[in-house]
Amino acid sequence: MKHIIFLTVLVVFSANLFAQTVNGIIIDENKTPLMGVNVSVKESFFGATSNAKGEFSVKAKKGKTILEFSYLGYEILTKELEISENSVNLGEIQLVPTAYMADEVIVRATRSNEFSPLTNTNLSAKDLQTKNVAQDITYMLELTPSVVATSEAGTGIGATAFRVRGSDPTRINVTINGMPLNDPESQAVFWNNTTDLVSSVSSLQLTRGVGTSTNGSAAFGASLNLLTNSVSTNPYAEIAFSGGSFKTFKEHILAGTGLMKNGFSFDVRLSKLNSDGFVRNGFSDHKSFNINATWRNEKSLVRANIIHGNQKTGITWNGVDGEILFNENLPEKYRRTYNEAGMYFADNGDTLYYRDNSDNYKQTIYQLSYSQNLAKNLDLNLGLYYTRGDGYYEDYKVNRKLSELNLPNFVLNDSVTIKKTDFIRRKIMANDFYGGNFSLNYKTKIGDVVFGGNICRYDGYHFGEIQWIKNVPLTSFDQEYYRNKGIKDDASAFAKLNFEIFKDFYGYADIQYRHINYKLRGKTDNKDFSNLDETHTYNFINPKVGFFYNITNSHQIYTSFAMSNREPTRSDFKEAASSPDKTPKPETLLDYELGYNFKSSNFSATANVYFMDYFDQLIPTGERSNAGYDIMTNVERSYRAGIELMAAVKPIKQLTISANGTFSKNKINNFVFTYVDYDDDWNEFEVSKKLGKTDIAYSPEIVASGIVKYEPIKNLNFSIISKYVGSQYFDNTSSENRKLPHYWVNNFQIDYILYTKIVKEIQFVFQVNNFANVKYCNNALGGVWYEQGKENLWTAYFPQAGINFFGGVVLRF
Repeated sequence: MKHIIFLTVLVVFSANLFAQTVNGIIIDENKTPLMGVNVSVKESFFGATSNAKGEFSVKAKKGKTILEFSYLGYEILTKELEISENSVNLGEIQLVPTAYMADEVIVRATRSNEFSPLTNTNLSAKDLQTKNVAQDITYMLELTPSVVATSEAGTGIGATAFRVRGSDPTRINVTINGMPLNDPESQAVFWNNTTDLVSSVSSLQLTRGVGTSTNGSAAFGASLNLLTNSVSTNPYAEIAFSGGSFKTFKEHILAGTGLMKNGFSFDVRLSKLNSDGFVRNGFSDHKSFNINATWRNEKSLVRANIIHGNQKTGITWNGVDGEILFNENLPEKYRRTYNEAGMYFADNGDTLYYRDNSDNYKQTIYQLSYSQNLAKNLDLNLGLYYTRGDGYYEDYKVNRKLSELNLPNFVLNDSVTIKKTDFIRRKIMANDFYGGNFSLNYKTKIGDVVFGGNICRYDGYHFGEIQWIKNVPLTSFDQEYYRNKGIKDDASAFAKLNFEIFKDFYGYADIQYRHINYKLRGKTDNKDFSNLDETHTYNFINPKVGFFYNITNSHQIYTSFAMSNREPTRSDFKEAASSPDKTPKPETLLDYELGYNFKSSNFSATANVYFMDYFDQLIPTGERSNAGYDIMTNVERSYRAGIELMAAVKPIKQLTISANGTFSKNKINNFVFTYVDYDDDWNEFEVSKKLGKTDIAYSPEIVASGIVKYEPIKNLNFSIISKYVGSQYFDNTSSENRKLPHYWVNNFQIDYILYTKIVKEIQFVFQVNNFANVKYCNNALGGVWYEQGKENLWTAYFPQAGINFFGGVVLRF
């Protein structure tokens, strides 16, 4: 350990000892200083941002140095220097405006900039290319700090999700081109509905904590901002093929006209993904396309975007029963790939599987955006969006009560009454989600002022149909047994100010107002088919403030405070419909952040301390509803506190080592565990136990990842990628028998890009995932029930694949 510390200090010291300073002033075509220009030193971690006077100062090594200047609305400028002195003054550097409005203006209002005191990670299309082999975007984000990805099928394909700082997917705000992507009722994003969307992503920003005000669902743990189809100057085409273990095959075709003389450009993507999955019935059969048409000139931009997904995915949300997974008398392969969904028995006792036990969904997203430069440094953005979703899941149930279908017992003849039997049910949803947003962005001499807002409506139906009942005739096919409807109106407005208070010291202020009106009507699919006739109205004020100080071009510090409020989901209300006194309450989060950044030529480091203080937080109980949603409960006071550490070093030109780790405490204050018990006469009664301070479910205290990348020759990379997730509880009692063990998984990757005259680029990628063949689970469920005071435990786990292989080739023209 002492040697590591010594080497780190030596690297930092030597990096600054031999670094030279490059200064200058960046101006526009009218000789006006430009604030916020990014200045990066190629093949190093050095970088700087110009202040309100256009001044910048950046470190660089002696010898040949390449500087890159980038700024929204201006051409990227590259300068090659030969530095021989300790200090170089470049004087005035003039940037040239682009001949067209850049796509980035669309997301400018909902992203943080260089001087925002927020903790985020930015990835470009190039960063994502080598990761985009077969797995979902959730796994491509797993190397970013505090992120834990999960996969029901065990492969990172299909039904996947990710948590940030322990916050579940319903707490992560996702926007695409500045427009909401979260389903307003569940407040989650189901990535298999937009499979291979990442192939259309030109950049993304993942912000941890509350972050900046955005559109749509509340950012209660993180926000993910996606931008698609950034303009290409020239025509292009791309064909990609990949595949590997578990009969996985993925193909996509991309093509675009580039920017034509009349200002138009057109882009299209077609994608297909098939996989059998690691667990039985964990298959994926997904198709998607993206069509984009854009017109632009120097001051205007109009974009029409269509994203369509059609997915069929095997039901895997039950997991593997703990009694089976840990039964060493059974074959290991059987235990780890076991999935009871769709299992039934023939009359002779043979085990059979219902092949249509699956989740099916079609979703089409329509977006229209308009951006206009109204005056110098003043931009207007308008957006309209509409999403249509239709889907169902169908499953086979064995020996279940007819009352689950809201049917009476069936008298087969005078002597036989059927109370339980096999049946096939289908749960269906159809929804419309539409709205619009706007933003007004004004760049002053000392900073940015942004006004924005969003208004939308979600109209969704949920209903169930009986497909078949064994030995019981149906009066009609597709007999409906429940139906409910939800209408959710959401309106919000925000104002942001990011400005230089004095030289290199910046302030940030942001306030959002959000109004939600949610009406639920109809009958639930709960055991008692209770009515869901409820109306809920919420008015939230979400303030944010912070400061950013650029101490030197190598050292920055920042701090921020933010408040976020969040309403319960449809599932939360539905699960409590039978007990009105347990109606879930809205939540409040106070988020405190303090961070430090360091950059040198071959070393960079970041440390961020956070404290997230919750009031009435809705936390998962470890159990799931019959539709696969986490069952949640309010806890009066809870918190997440931790430190995020990130570092990267280039000891030699060919070698890059980067790592990050989050060390946290995630606690509930004075947790009261409530359960139902039965007396000797089987009368039901409720019991409460005070457990004191306990751990929040699904919140590991340690999350870390790292990558060692070696480039022996140009464009050939060998990488070892590691992910460590500490042990975590899957309920809130801190009981050892409801604890998911830690895991440490290592992957190996080779990627190579070949340039030819016929094909512009040929990219080869080969991955060996989990090459140590670790037997682990990255998610679990569990709960207890009581009979005459005796506790009975049930658990279910999600085993992940052992060693597996994926490879792909991409042809770019």
